[in-house]
Amino acid sequence: MRLTTTTNVSVDGVMQGLGGPDEDRSGGFDRGGWAIPLLDAEAGDYLNRVYGGAAAFLFGRRTYEIFAGYWGAMADPSTNPIAAALNSRPKYVVSTSLADPQWAGTTVLHGDVATALGNLKAHHDGDVLVPGSGVLVRWLLANDLVDQLDLVTYPVIVGQGTRLFPESGPDIALDLVSSRTTSRGITIQTYRPRGRPEYATSTVDPEDVF
Repeated sequence: MRLTTTTNVSVDGVMQGLGGPDEDRSGGFDRGGWAIPLLDAEAGDYLNRVYGGAAAFLFGRRTYEIFAGYWGAMADPSTNPIAAALNSRPKYVVSTSLADPQWAGTTVLHGDVATALGNLKAHHDGDVLVPGSGVLVRWLLANDLVDQLDLVTYPVIVGQGTRLFPESGPDIALDLVSSRTTSRGITIQTYRPRGRPEYATSTVDPEDVF
């Protein structure tokens, strides 16, 4: 099983509250719903294909609760490709406190999560998709568990809110697999992590370069 993260971000890396004004107001965030006015048919089709092609889903606790409250509460999930996939396929959520998930098909992962995910990847086929879940994505990257990193970047600077990558963290080199831009300026980029980056070791004086 291949583990793929798919994250919607602004140009300044914000991933919080993209779907609606009240989706996630933690930290005083008041710019919710910033992505929806920019969404176009091409990006929508891409997300439908990604979710529709997933064999299973993996969430952090906060993203799981947001998704369960929206996608899991739809009266007829069959009317939407994303809802249909989320409601019909296995869901895993990493949490130390979630004891009784109400969304059907959910398994809570706790304890040695790295081993649990390693076993999941080794013994199942298809893609396990990680939507959003910034804290989890950073942990997965730090533990070399991500096979593919997808970024859907919207042409807006939100200016506040939780960002995908903090000011300090592990450094990771990425190979660009594919890149495209939609008609409304949304970029869709696919990367594969390939270990730590290499850094320049030259002792040339910067004045001799610029």
